[in-house]
Amino acid sequence: MRIYTVESLSGRRIEEGELIYANAVLAANLLRDVREAIQNAIGGKLRRYEGVLDRVTAQAIEALKEKAAAAGYDGVIGFRISSPYMIAGSASITVYGTGFNFIAGEQRPA
Repeated sequence: MRIYTVESLSGRRIEEGELIYANAVLAANLLRDVREAIQNAIGGKLRRYEGVLDRVTAQAIEALKEKAAAAGYDGVIGFRISSPYMIAGSASITVYGTGFNFIAGEQRPA
């Protein structure tokens, strides 16, 4: 399953489909939240939250690929990631794009 951020594929003819989206929510560890709150108070990188955001983003992208495949699409164009939202120890993200199929007879990417 291919995901492209562009709105069209140069040199490839495609048939656009419907909007495909996926959400992911991941809870953080309560003890990590306390440590991150202390780190936030004194300044510095919040590495544990960065890790949570990385995992929730990867989960949402994987869910988008699964939805697009289940709908019979070859890929997704116009891929976008919403701003992650963190509250009360959890991270939430939405990813979306337009499903597409290559037109018959066109070469598919490897």
